[in-house]
Amino acid sequence: MLEFLAVLLAVSTAALAGYTIRQHRQMSVLRATLANRQSILSELERTLRERDSAFGSLQQSLAVNQPSGPCTVVDANQSDALAHQVAILNVMLNATDDALIVVDDELHIVLANAATSTIFGPVQMDAHLETLTGSPAIVSLVENVLAYHDDVIEEQVSIGDDVYLVRVRLVMLGSSALVCLTLNDITQLVRLNRSRRDMVANISHELRHPIANIRLIIDGLFHDQDKPKRKESISSLRAIAHETDLLLWLVQSMADLSMIESGQAIVRMVEVNFHELVDGAIERLVNQTERKHLTIVKHVPAKLTVLCDRDLVQRVVVNLLHNAMKWSPEGGPVTIEAETSAEEVVVSVLDNGPGVPPDQVERIFERFYQVDPSRSGRDGTGLGLAICKHIVTAHGGRIWAESNELGGGGLFRFSLLNADPVAAGHPNGAVRSSP
Repeated sequence: MLEFLAVLLAVSTAALAGYTIRQHRQMSVLRATLANRQSILSELERTLRERDSAFGSLQQSLAVNQPSGPCTVVDANQSDALAHQVAILNVMLNATDDALIVVDDELHIVLANAATSTIFGPVQMDAHLETLTGSPAIVSLVENVLAYHDDVIEEQVSIGDDVYLVRVRLVMLGSSALVCLTLNDITQLVRLNRSRRDMVANISHELRHPIANIRLIIDGLFHDQDKPKRKESISSLRAIAHETDLLLWLVQSMADLSMIESGQAIVRMVEVNFHELVDGAIERLVNQTERKHLTIVKHVPAKLTVLCDRDLVQRVVVNLLHNAMKWSPEGGPVTIEAETSAEEVVVSVLDNGPGVPPDQVERIFERFYQVDPSRSGRDGTGLGLAICKHIVTAHGGRIWAESNELGGGGLFRFSLLNADPVAAGHPNGAVRSSP
């Protein structure tokens, strides 16, 4: 909306300046262009830089050289109405807290509102954008919009100690172009998000160690043959162990998501044997598979290599397998397979659970979102799939869920870069793993 107001203000100003030069003939053109904003925009490039003096020149011209006749009265009335509209637009643009800047295709400033001066100091019309902002990042955004003709680009940019959401929009004027920028101060929001992530990271750190110690004590009780009434207590110990595992999973998920969202998770792309990576993920889920008597079936070529960060992608595999195990009936299989092409490897995880409802496929990767937990009765945090999406996206891959008929099982897929395109399409067959 602000970009539209900026362009409309600039165009109206150009029309007023044109009136002082072209008089009656120009006003005839103006009447037609008022109904067509693009025609008005065609006058902007030549006259916009004179906007500060246009109003004064117009008033002098109307007072000294006003011709007589009915047409002149109509023209003058239209000019007054247009001047009134421009004044209203000026008030609206200067009332907003968001900075608004319009530059031409050479990045010279042709319009700026009052908020721009609050951020960058006095604005010199026709100055270069980088001279005003001192921000190569902002200049790069504008250059990208002009080079690739993207309609809109948004990005967070730091200016001093503050953070702004910079929105850049391209407006074509025939063969010429204008670029409108809005800068929204999101410093407080960024600080709140940082505080939230820090709090989650601190809580996760503080909880992880005592919970892990409890789990070690439980493991010791499981294997202590000398304890009296061990058989009677084994059921309770298993219940405690299960709840402790859930707490550990929640804490680890919170810590992982906090690290990823804060940008602290550095993706180290190396060649990784994906078969071995999956084996490691299955090993981490031994307790869960034994508890539900599940079998994990692998269809992964033994020599398949991918380009990825081993630890992060193993987390994706663990999360997807854990999710599949959660929904699978006791004693059922969970399948993981990899299909290769010249450029990528697509990994699929399939369970025999109720499947994902079609209307929830798009939302399944949102933080804390769960598929109708009141209906499902399954334990979960709603963080595992969100973590998977962050990690896969950071690798330049894709992740998605496919909707089967309810009762047909859940199917999740994600893609990674193939490190060995020559070997693509030569699987070694299915390998059955039962941890």
